[in-house]
Amino acid sequence: MISGSMVALATPMYADGSLDWDKLHDLVEWHVEQGTRALVAVGTTGESATLDVHEHLEVIRRVVDQVAGRIPVIAGTGANSTTEAIELTATAAKCGADACLLVTPYYNKPTQEGLYLHFKAVAKAVNIPQILYNVPGRTAVDMLPETVARLSSVANIVGIKEATGDLERARAVIDLVPEDFAVYSGDDATAAELILMGGHGNISVTANVAPAAVAQMCEAALAGDAETARAINQRIEQLHKTLFVESNPIPVKWALKEMGRIDSGIRLPLTELSAEHHGVVRDALRSAGVL
Repeated sequence: MISGSMVALATPMYADGSLDWDKLHDLVEWHVEQGTRALVAVGTTGESATLDVHEHLEVIRRVVDQVAGRIPVIAGTGANSTTEAIELTATAAKCGADACLLVTPYYNKPTQEGLYLHFKAVAKAVNIPQILYNVPGRTAVDMLPETVARLSSVANIVGIKEATGDLERARAVIDLVPEDFAVYSGDDATAAELILMGGHGNISVTANVAPAAVAQMCEAALAGDAETARAINQRIEQLHKTLFVESNPIPVKWALKEMGRIDSGIRLPLTELSAEHHGVVRDALRSAGVL
């Protein structure tokens, strides 16, 4: 089971929006060095919605090749078409990904039965560990704990990224699924508490800029050391808030540029961080000790 800090890796781009493979290489090496336990390639923070299919799969392939088995690579392969999700997941498996992360189908707002059948179909079609991803704030569909429990009986559906930020929801999921089904936080602000209540890790935006601190926080929480986990979380909690002053990944990409780790590129309809927010994000980086 994958556990601990898993970074939802930003995809570096030049100012013109083309992909910056050198900076992607540098980010991967930095995360391995800093103690990140797994990389999530081309999730929401990786701008999966703005990359074309070739770019999407090339990012996965390059990350897998570079990591070379040192830590797991989880490929974002969700789609609102079941056929497309199967195709992306199958290709990610061929690229050597260790697992796939599949968001609930967005925009078309399926029923709970539709969600169950969608994820079951992908799992049946592709023999790779699969992690569900529930983020109703982005997708306009909420996968209920009872549906997650049904899916937990599918052999290669191994976990869920629960990104509602609602700890009561997380508790309901944890109580309903088997012990070997991983429940991950998808909300940095509540991640430490979710792990302390029985979760298995954090698929993190904050880890893009503070990988060592998020990794240490997760390890302490997994060990049941609530005091240490909460103390580390307190040091970086300003980041949890300010990295969402505009839609993710706008603030985190600006923060990485400010740290000198990537160029300014981001693709429309996303835009660079508004100048009015520069100061607060910069202050959060300084407060966390990463700038």
